Amino acid sequence: MEYNINLTPPEKDTALTLVLPVTGKKLASGLSRLDSAAGGVLSALVAAGEVGEKPGSIASTHATIDGQLRRVILVQTGDNPDQATFRSAASAAAKAAAAGKGASAGNHLLLAVGKALDIQTAAAVIAQAAVFEGYRFDQFKSKPESVSALTGVSIAVSKKGDLEDAQAGLNQGLAIGHGVNFTRDLGNAPGNVCTPTYLAEQAVALGKSAKIKVDVLEAADMEKLGMGSFLAVAKGSVEPPKLITLEYKGGKGKPVVLVGKGITFDSGGISLKPGDSMDEMKYDMCGAATVLGVFKALTALKLPINVVGVIATCENMPAGNAYKPGDILTTMSGQTVEVLNTDAEGRLILCDALTYAARFEPETIIDIATLTGACVIALGHIATGLYANDEKLAEQLLDAAGTTGDKAWRMPLWDDYQEQLKSNFADMANIGGRPGGSITAAVFLSRFVKDTNWAHMDIAGTAWKSGAAKGATGRPVPLLVEFLSQRAAKAAKKK
Repeated sequence: MEYNINLTPPEKDTALTLVLPVTGKKLASGLSRLDSAAGGVLSALVAAGEVGEKPGSIASTHATIDGQLRRVILVQTGDNPDQATFRSAASAAAKAAAAGKGASAGNHLLLAVGKALDIQTAAAVIAQAAVFEGYRFDQFKSKPESVSALTGVSIAVSKKGDLEDAQAGLNQGLAIGHGVNFTRDLGNAPGNVCTPTYLAEQAVALGKSAKIKVDVLEAADMEKLGMGSFLAVAKGSVEPPKLITLEYKGGKGKPVVLVGKGITFDSGGISLKPGDSMDEMKYDMCGAATVLGVFKALTALKLPINVVGVIATCENMPAGNAYKPGDILTTMSGQTVEVLNTDAEGRLILCDALTYAARFEPETIIDIATLTGACVIALGHIATGLYANDEKLAEQLLDAAGTTGDKAWRMPLWDDYQEQLKSNFADMANIGGRPGGSITAAVFLSRFVKDTNWAHMDIAGTAWKSGAAKGATGRPVPLLVEFLSQRAAKAAKKK
């Protein structure tokens, strides 16, 4: 797919598909000449109420303009749309454009931008919507479904002074969009393909293409480091575990470290999961996939910031040598953990990864994990569960969530919940019972970050969808890239 920014007015746009905004009950300003060239059919459709008042409502028609038959998509943006409203419109427009037969689409939705939204953000939203709509995961089908004929999208601006901002927005939107889709590809890959070794290979390939330093530790390396907790989880599988680190150096300050949970298949281990929907446990590595997706976006944006990725990846399988309930594990930090349930394995690999992350002397650590079913019960599939030991960090992440529409909700991280993790035989148990299950998982992890600013993102409810729309979502890549972009912008201002 090709994307570009241009100054072409609507009436001179030769694209076979035209995407035009409707602001409330009228065509957006700047479309009168095109409407006249189309014989007034566009304004007639709007006047007849063919375009609903809800943002994202669509009316599609064909019109002969300058002797050529064009497909015209009218999209309700509302008057002076904010980002959430504009995102709904852009998403609907992208879907409608992809469903057509035209090879090119001229998008004129920026005509609807008012004081509530800036051109750069709006252009980024349009670009992301187009990239997301073009996503397909069909490489394992013997006869893939036919794809859209759409091969190019042009985003038009009405003023020369907006070209630079629109181009910056396009670049940002494409970077995030491709980062999200990379994460989706990794998440959707089956467990017999996406193994810990495969994730390591993907990281190495990303490093070679983008000058990121990548290091992969094997089981023997982890044993020397004392990662008894991580290695215990990996014992039951024939797939060797990997600890993957990626270093992106774009600035001068201390790095932000992103830690991703990479359980490439989670059977539950000896505490075996029910068979129903167990296939979806291939998505238990979406935290790791998120880290890789963020790095893909980072390199495209060339952000002036230092970021480190730490990915702990293995399978959790039952076997004669698998770890089992009642085992006591010694973590890299020296703290001991009594295993009460082998299906609470994510925290057992993350605790060693968090301890390892400290060697990079981070300014901030953020871990991303499909950690608990309890978070799904608490927040459903709409918001990511956010925990943080620092108020400012929590505010920054929530602000990024609001900006991108990649929703998150802050959860409590009170020491009161530590009581549920008490063990008679070790420093702590790996579960704290059913009450507050997502919270007790988070407070477990908090024991391994000491005085570092830290946030935990439980994406168990948001990393993938089930049912007819089954597949990885790529969340929370947009949130994290926005967070890092804001960090980079603030650092640049301090120079």
